[in-house]
Amino acid sequence: MNSIFEYTDYHLYLKDFYEERRQMSGLSWRGFSRLVGFKSGLYLKLVCDGKTKLSVVGADRFAKAVEFNKIQTDYLCAMVVYCNTPVEKKRVAAYRQMQSIIEENKIRVVGNDDYNYYSSWWNPILRELAPRLSSALPIIVAGMFYDEVSAADVQRSLDFLVRAGFLKKGKHHTYSQLDRGIQGSSEMIPQAIRNMHKKMAEFAVKAIENFPKTDRNFSGLTVAVGKSTYAQIVKELDDCRKRVADIVSAAEDGDRIFRLNMQLFPVTKEIKK
Repeated sequence: MNSIFEYTDYHLYLKDFYEERRQMSGLSWRGFSRLVGFKSGLYLKLVCDGKTKLSVVGADRFAKAVEFNKIQTDYLCAMVVYCNTPVEKKRVAAYRQMQSIIEENKIRVVGNDDYNYYSSWWNPILRELAPRLSSALPIIVAGMFYDEVSAADVQRSLDFLVRAGFLKKGKHHTYSQLDRGIQGSSEMIPQAIRNMHKKMAEFAVKAIENFPKTDRNFSGLTVAVGKSTYAQIVKELDDCRKRVADIVSAAEDGDRIFRLNMQLFPVTKEIKK
């Protein structure tokens, strides 16, 4: 089975762990629970089925039973917090702890680069900006952002973008963009994208006051929409976004990085008929 560091859901990890042991030694659910030290013979089956939760104490007990080292134990305990907590800030903090354990111990996990790409709002901007500069020195690049970004942040981001295959570094602090897609293999990527959308929405609010109408375009509609109409509108917005991407790809006059937010959301509860 895969390393525990390949998992972000302890239910799936425990289920795969059990299945491997069952195939190797005929381990039963009762035997699995006894191995870990739980009185209920079906407790771990309920955990694996998602019908109950494993506590941090239970995770530590499991780790000792299967002779995990400290790194594996810390990761499992953080994963339990990540899966169990309904509080978004605690959930994100637990995930970051999981990532920190992986990075500090130089563990390679597929999908982390895709999550990290969205973890800092300036990464997508730098991916577009750096290749258009004759010299992308971090101190120069940092000064081009309207919002505050340090030169150290820029340097770390550029190093990451190169390592992850989003940019290629040339001579004299030059960069070229590589056609590297986001795979979406980590379940935390939607969370990272939500955080990105929040930050970009904040920039949109500031733009209303900070830029003249010649440098920004804001418009909107307030309309009554049903489910089928909503789906039709979403498709139209997706098609529009793709057409804009095609226009940008064909153009050669990119001298400034813009952000296009396309937002469609309800402002009332559903009207009961």
